[in-house]
Amino acid sequence: MKTRPKITFLGAGSTIFLKNLMGDSFLFEGLKDADISLYDIDAVRLEESRIVLESLNSSINAGRALIRTFLGVSNRRDALGQSDFVFNAIQVGGYDPATIADFEIPKKYGLRQTIGDTVGIGGIFRGLRTIPVMMDIVGDMEAVCPDALLLNYTNPMSIVTGAVLKYSSIKTVGLCHSVQVCVPDLLIELGMEANNVRWKIAGINHMAWLLDIRDGKKDLYPEIKNRAARKNLDEKHDDMVRFEMMKYFGYYITESSEHFSEYTPYWIRNDVPELIDRFNIPLDEYPRRCVRQIEEWKERKTEIMSGKALQHEKTREYGADIMNAFLTDVPVCIHGNVLNSKNYISNLPAEAVVEVPCMIDGNGIQPVDAGALPVQCAALNQTNINVHLTTIEAAMTLKKEHVYQAALLDPHTSAELAPEKIIALCDDLLEAHSEWLPVYK
Repeated sequence: MKTRPKITFLGAGSTIFLKNLMGDSFLFEGLKDADISLYDIDAVRLEESRIVLESLNSSINAGRALIRTFLGVSNRRDALGQSDFVFNAIQVGGYDPATIADFEIPKKYGLRQTIGDTVGIGGIFRGLRTIPVMMDIVGDMEAVCPDALLLNYTNPMSIVTGAVLKYSSIKTVGLCHSVQVCVPDLLIELGMEANNVRWKIAGINHMAWLLDIRDGKKDLYPEIKNRAARKNLDEKHDDMVRFEMMKYFGYYITESSEHFSEYTPYWIRNDVPELIDRFNIPLDEYPRRCVRQIEEWKERKTEIMSGKALQHEKTREYGADIMNAFLTDVPVCIHGNVLNSKNYISNLPAEAVVEVPCMIDGNGIQPVDAGALPVQCAALNQTNINVHLTTIEAAMTLKKEHVYQAALLDPHTSAELAPEKIIALCDDLLEAHSEWLPVYK
């Protein structure tokens, strides 16, 4: 490894996310002198991000990092050249018009979503838009930085990460942050304290399972389930779907209720509309969130861009910890999304991307054998894995039939729409997203 590690950030126009990940990096001695390439296709956003990162570099890093910007696809290989680490945070098509179409066109068919970025009809088409760009990116990496580690933060996590792992030689790990906050947030929400809490989590991204949780040797699950059942009866709150799923399937899920409600056929239903209100499900949450973030950035932009010295505290993201472990050989344990090729979860398919504990050190990413999931948990995971694998197949073969099949297999879409409606919906979305898609036959 070079004395000045090379980091490339794809999608650097995500200014706050960039600030968090690179700010974390500046807190590690081995990363302070990094050569950082910022890449985006939006000149305005790229320049804003450069200003923010230069300010942070000055205020907390004594200006030690070298920061350069690269605009547009024609400069991408220059950005990637000789990279040791590549962060991926791109969003193909952006909020407007692509994400808006992912929500508004399904609404015409009576299909509603909350987040629409992982599975469901929105996740499928986000995956179809993103995979071609990702294959171009990893093709560039194979040419100019073949030994780099790709840290993928782009959703749909399992679909994008799976396509890269299956169809390229680039070392890749998919990273999310729902696992980090799962147990602390759960205990806080239920008013429980634990002095020596230990837990085990494994599954797939956005549907990993809290398989065991203890305070020392004491099993905390009985009390968790009792308190969760009472809370669902006593008040409306943001975790109602997860608590209800725990009641029926025995285990708490890592992802939020707003996400999880659209990964199964039970909650967002036109034939039982009262479930939406009863379980406090925030339909159209992702578009609202995007609008809020845009407005918040407008409000914060003047202050952040004013030249005022920026400060930073370590975030919950894994990225900087991973790079530091690679560089220093000081191990760190994370939860990463990796190919199940060595049966890290023994009752899920080898071609699936699973989310399991991983030990990181100078030897790289070493996933931990999580064993077999409870049969009901594996079965629910498989319903989403079906969509992941079929979407990847569609993107790589450019066959419409596989697009249709991915949607037909999706638990929420298939619970709401008849097959002919699903096919018509897919055709409408293929047309709406034609700017970002190759031709499907």
